[in-house]
Amino acid sequence: MVTMRDVADAAGVSAMTVSNVLAGRNVRSETRERVLAVVEQTGYRVNVAAQNLRRRRTGVVGLAVHELDSHYFSMLAARLTARLAREGLRLVVEQTGASRQGELAAISGSRVNAYDGLLLSASDLSAEDVAALAGDLPVVMLGERQDLQRFDHVEMANTAGARDAAQLLLDRGCRRLAAVGLPQPAAADGSRRDAFRLRAAGVAAAVEGSPAARVRFHESATYRAADGLRLTLEALQLEPRTDGLVCATDTLALGALRGLADAGLRAPDDVQVVGFDDVPDASTSVPSLSTVAPGHDEMVDAAARLLVRRIADREAPPEHVIASHRLVLRESTRRP
Repeated sequence: MVTMRDVADAAGVSAMTVSNVLAGRNVRSETRERVLAVVEQTGYRVNVAAQNLRRRRTGVVGLAVHELDSHYFSMLAARLTARLAREGLRLVVEQTGASRQGELAAISGSRVNAYDGLLLSASDLSAEDVAALAGDLPVVMLGERQDLQRFDHVEMANTAGARDAAQLLLDRGCRRLAAVGLPQPAAADGSRRDAFRLRAAGVAAAVEGSPAARVRFHESATYRAADGLRLTLEALQLEPRTDGLVCATDTLALGALRGLADAGLRAPDDVQVVGFDDVPDASTSVPSLSTVAPGHDEMVDAAARLLVRRIADREAPPEHVIASHRLVLRESTRRP
């Protein structure tokens, strides 16, 4: 195997000069050309594995999320893959099933495989669990678990976004709302459904500000389009005069549109619908879906920035980022 020392001897330079040339550092053009000619002639290849071992870097980071069969998490993984590639990092994605066992496996696997860091959407783990198992592994938390803010933490504006979504329906004349996929605000726990607890609180706050309005919460254990369809039919059965659906996610909202069609109703003429997440399918459904865009690019940039910073500086104080949000108005809600 040709070594860097062999290239240096053949080019008549030091091994450090060869290293500088291959790293793209400032070297005289004549020397650079001579070194590169020898590299080509000898077929020398940089031993990346050895470099990483010396630097204690692998160039690989992990992303552990609840599920990949999800509009939101699949979109998040794709955006993070592209964003981290700009930092010279390769992303490995793991599915935890939102279970304690899956999340523990994601952390321990990251350490066994010597990942440079981990982006973790935790559900069942406590802050103490994460700290004890992660050790010195750089970790950035994703999601709304308020008890995990001892770590770098990126979240979306769940309460404010859901409040704006419900207020949109109220402003468009709705008075009998159904919150599809959201628990009673006081009944939800602080683990996996913490995001939905916060969204439920936002919906409740908007309705409380409109004395003539009412809202009924329809909780779900899962968040697939079929659940949105089922819960919509349930809401219409319990309150046939329901005129607005504020949905916990866009996936549920897409199912809700189908539920309305099955009930012989149309959006927005009979019932107005608003979702949350602004996934790509929201703009192509019939009708297209009004929704809350939670600042995807901002969250991805923040997660990448915090992970790169944490890898470089394990002692940096933790940072908490709440991304901005905006309403995206489409065909499932009426015009003003």
